Amino acid sequence: MQEGLTQIRGDVAGSRAYKHFDLLLAATCVIVVCSNIIGAGKVAEVGGFAFGAGVLFFPLSYVLGDVLTEVYGYTKARRAIMAATAAALFAALMAGVITWMPPAGSWNSDLGGIDRQTAFEANFGQAPRIVAASLVALFFGEIANARVMALMKVKRGASKLWQRTIGSTAVGQGVDSLLFYPLAFLGVWPVSLVITVAVTNYVLKVLWEALLTPVTYKVVGALKASEGVEVFDAPGPD
Repeated sequence: MQEGLTQIRGDVAGSRAYKHFDLLLAATCVIVVCSNIIGAGKVAEVGGFAFGAGVLFFPLSYVLGDVLTEVYGYTKARRAIMAATAAALFAALMAGVITWMPPAGSWNSDLGGIDRQTAFEANFGQAPRIVAASLVALFFGEIANARVMALMKVKRGASKLWQRTIGSTAVGQGVDSLLFYPLAFLGVWPVSLVITVAVTNYVLKVLWEALLTPVTYKVVGALKASEGVEVFDAPGPD
């Protein structure tokens, strides 16, 4: 534990006001919404490995989740997860409604063999199945990540942050991948592709977390010093 920090536990941690929590909550919402809208629908291939393009940025939500849980405790992290899930749901509903609305003839011009409405649908008209799978995987994956990290800290103490960040991400991303890819694509993609993309994405996300560990240490240290607290907030039943 860093020197000069006040230890707080349980309900006190969840009800306390903090300097930077709202900013991190907003950042989590932005990353989740952008990842779901921009990155969810494309499968990229680099060096023979196929993976969802959103994997490049979506893991940042887990890094922020780790930071939120470590600095502010499980109760605050869960609040951020709920907000991000709600934001993603609203974005999906908004995209669906706007895509469904009939286009004006003056707007729906030809774009080199494809009209604007078709192009718009290709970009924002995700199938309800994919949207539902994404929201389910997001919520349960992030909750699993936060619960594991908070429990590890309460049981083992504040040292060895890297064990908590990587361990919780391994669990949370595992839940996310196990839920999202079968729910979204089983029966649409070949089973082999579902497995390949799910496993590749999982490995890449955990590797991302490991590579970003030095950054996580810096951010966590700076935030704890600014907030002046060391939070131990074990999750109760959700």
